[in-house]
Amino acid sequence: MSVSRPRGLAQLIAAAAGLALSGAASADGVDRLIRAYPDQLDRRDGNELIWKDGARMTIDDGVKKSREDLLAKPDIDDMFAYPYPTGFPKTPPDADPGRIRNEAFFKKLYGDCQAGGVTKQLVSIDWLPRHKGGRVSLTRALGVDKRLKAVSDELDSLPEPLIRYLIPSAGTYNCRVIAGTTQPSAHGYGIAIDLNTRFSDYWRWSKGGYRNQIPPEIVEIFERHGFIWGGKWAHFDTMHFEFRPELLGD
Repeated sequence: MSVSRPRGLAQLIAAAAGLALSGAASADGVDRLIRAYPDQLDRRDGNELIWKDGARMTIDDGVKKSREDLLAKPDIDDMFAYPYPTGFPKTPPDADPGRIRNEAFFKKLYGDCQAGGVTKQLVSIDWLPRHKGGRVSLTRALGVDKRLKAVSDELDSLPEPLIRYLIPSAGTYNCRVIAGTTQPSAHGYGIAIDLNTRFSDYWRWSKGGYRNQIPPEIVEIFERHGFIWGGKWAHFDTMHFEFRPELLGD
């Protein structure tokens, strides 16, 4: 089903007032990061995030940003500008929760693919082996490979009519930027997977607004294991799932 995407209240207010959208440094967001990555992150010290190895990163750069700038040059705090919604969307999304990624933060977690820092961590796993879904490659850093294997095991047991959405996979690791931007794709960190393009919808392909064909049962399984879904983005990418545990849970 195709539906038009309404503008959210925050967008309308900002547009009318000529304001940019941004937020103050979020203690909750930093707490979520530390809970999600306890072996890598230590604590917050004022406006800095302290890593276990002593590295420090600025949390909030103090710059008010438009929606476009939030995607193009986000600080760490900006990654929590929009809460990731629970449940299956009943209306078209009007924000991009999880599509905002601070490049320095993710390169610190997973490596820089352009410098070869990701490939040495890549492992190959069977994708839906009961259904001969082939093999996919992703990072073993932070146990992402084990999380995706758990997803695969659950998906492999779904009713047969749902398997068509999952096989063949449209890819995992790919050292590239997001189309139309200079920002690294989550695929370049080895933390993302795309499902069968035959049943997928992407905002750049769509001529009639938001569309989705992916069943909620599939989304629920991914989210249970720490993967967010691109179908909850205004710039929708319904084939796309990426490991972002800091946006899920409590």
